[in-house]
Amino acid sequence: MAVVNSISRNSLAHSIVAAGAWILLLAVASFAGQPATISLYRDPAELVRKAVQNEIKAATDDSARFLFRGTKTTPQGSTTRLYVETKEATAGLVIAYNGIPLTPEQRRAEEARVERFIDHPEELKKKREQERASAERTLRIVRALPDAFLFEYAGEEQGSDAIGRAGETLMKLKFRPNPHYQPPSHVEEVLTGMQGYVLVDAAHYRLAVIDGTLFKEAGFGWGILGHLDPGGRFTVQQEELDDNLWEISSMSVNFTGKILLFKSLSISSTETFTGFKRVPSDLTFAQALELLKKEEASVDADNFCCHTRTTNE
Repeated sequence: MAVVNSISRNSLAHSIVAAGAWILLLAVASFAGQPATISLYRDPAELVRKAVQNEIKAATDDSARFLFRGTKTTPQGSTTRLYVETKEATAGLVIAYNGIPLTPEQRRAEEARVERFIDHPEELKKKREQERASAERTLRIVRALPDAFLFEYAGEEQGSDAIGRAGETLMKLKFRPNPHYQPPSHVEEVLTGMQGYVLVDAAHYRLAVIDGTLFKEAGFGWGILGHLDPGGRFTVQQEELDDNLWEISSMSVNFTGKILLFKSLSISSTETFTGFKRVPSDLTFAQALELLKKEEASVDADNFCCHTRTTNE
């Protein structure tokens, strides 16, 4: 349950230091689910399990790739990027800081930064491996959700333009740790200290929202040792772009803690994603960069303030 600032629909890879990668477990694509049965409404855990199965299947389906815009806002300001997903890795290009388009000098420097992946294939390979590793960690957390938590019905809400299907009923399920769950590794350990709620499209088995809060100190492991302090919170939202086509619409995260047992960790950011456009599934990284340059040239700078996925670049 995102996460370099190159983002993948399937992995949304984000360094734990920069933006709490572990929250990106909802970074998934669309899957055409089957209608929910009445029995599922009586069994929230089974409904979540069905939805998780869909999310996992979608996360491993890379047939649909997109160009989109993301704006990440932190206490230090905002950064707007354009992204293009490719078969090699995700290309990301900064186009504005605090809603102000880049100067010609900044634009040249930003394009050179991205072009290094083309000029140095070993860098692109490293980037691809980082995204793959993050995706694998994400899938491990997603798979753990039905077993790691206990769920209970907490009412219904209506979908909106940014949450689920607009006007469609979403089931609200509260969750808390399952006392019998034993994390198989440090990757899943953070789930033992979390509680909150999810909004589920029960007709199509989609997770529209997950809102989690740490109620106790939680350890984590991504090749490092550390913990997150109680009170940290994250929210991830998905929306339907088209019939049975869903994407992450926003993420927010606020955590403090320690890395390597002594280095302080402070994460506070909100990132929103808009302007999704399908691109060819066989697009190369070099082709993506050219597409990003063309898209940047057509961007209306006046709209930067109105567009606000956690990323990995």
